[in-house]
Order: sequence, then C-alpha cells, then structure tokens
Amino acid sequence: MLEEFKKFLIKGNMVDMAVGFIFGGAFATVIKSLVANVIMPPVGLLLGGVDFSQLFIALDGKEYATMAALDKAAAPAIKYGQFINDTISFLILGFVMFMMVRAYNRLKEEEPEAAPAEKTCANCAMKIPVDAKVCGYCGNTEV
Repeated sequence: MLEEFKKFLIKGNMVDMAVGFIFGGAFATVIKSLVANVIMPPVGLLLGGVDFSQLFIALDGKEYATMAALDKAAAPAIKYGQFINDTISFLILGFVMFMMVRAYNRLKEEEPEAAPAEKTCANCAMKIPVDAKVCGYCGNTEV
C-alpha cells in the first residue's frame, strides 16, 4: 500500500495540481491586496470617503466607532463592508482566471482530426477497414 501511495504522489498530475493550488493561493492574495489597497480606496473616495472594510452592523445594540473597537469588544456583527470587498475580489479573480484560460486555449495547439479507420461497404453497408480490398462480410470487391 505504501508503494502504491508513493506512485500516486509522484504522478505528474498530482504535482501539477499541488503547484496549481500553491500558485492559486498566492494569486488570490495578490488579488485581495489589489482590491483592498488599490481599487476600493478610489471607489470609497468617489462615494464620499467610504471605507468599505469598516462598514458593519453591530448586533449587540451598542455603537462602535471603528472595526477595531468592535473586534476589541468581541461583539457580534454583520461585516457587510468586508463582504463587499470579498465579492469584488472574487469577481476580479474570476475575470483574470477567465482571461488566462482563454489565452491558454488560444495558444494550445488544436489536435488534428484522425483519418477514419473504417469505411462502409457499398453492397452490405457493414463497416470494414479503410485498407480492405474485399468486404469480409459479403465478398464485394468494389469497396
């Protein structure tokens, strides 16, 4: 069983998948930083100085001036501003991944279609090899 597990881990697909997960995690971190530090500040400025990451509704009925004060009090809250940031991150990440897959598909060589391996006998309508000179089913020589 240990030998079989070793073969499973060493297979090329498993290594490719692991690299993909690691790269995907790092890429998601970059996109999250892009949204939080580059995209959302100008959007917030255009909307009157709103910092989306600081938008929340405290569920304990008390008022908190900042997210830090809310977290310090360990109060339950709906952090809808963070949800907005995460949704925008997801949409940007999805778009970038779509563009990458689209570019990859355009670069990938299309495999030529294989020539047919069989033909149909004109006499009995059975499938026979393309190279056949005589139909093996009916003996027709005009194939």
